[in-house]
Amino acid sequence: IDTNVFVSSFFGGNPRKVIDKWFSGRLTLCVSGPILKEYFEVLSRFQFEYDTLLLRLIAAVEKSSNILFVDNPQEEQWIPVDPADNKFFACAIALKARYIVSGDSHLTQRAEIDNMRIFTPSEFLNLIA
Repeated sequence: IDTNVFVSSFFGGNPRKVIDKWFSGRLTLCVSGPILKEYFEVLSRFQFEYDTLLLRLIAAVEKSSNILFVDNPQEEQWIPVDPADNKFFACAIALKARYIVSGDSHLTQRAEIDNMRIFTPSEFLNLIA
């Protein structure tokens, strides 16, 4: 799950539904050291009246609920226009994820890489419905 999905989930909609699927155990989150670092750096910049979701994320990461982790997977240049996004492909490939969920057009423009599909939150929810 790309960082923008986590940020957008604070405001509801399909990103929130994707995150709720993870919290409820319906999907497994694949993360790496660089991804976790980005999640917490980006999410900590926001001031939310109710930060329950951020606290749930921290608690879930601490107890490794439905999470697969790889420390620092080998990155390639899958997304030359936004190299920071390569960490999501590296993690997904290392952990043999079937999907990446993202609202980032740099990622969603790539329909598939190494037999792994990239979906928007809406597309992903339709897939698992």
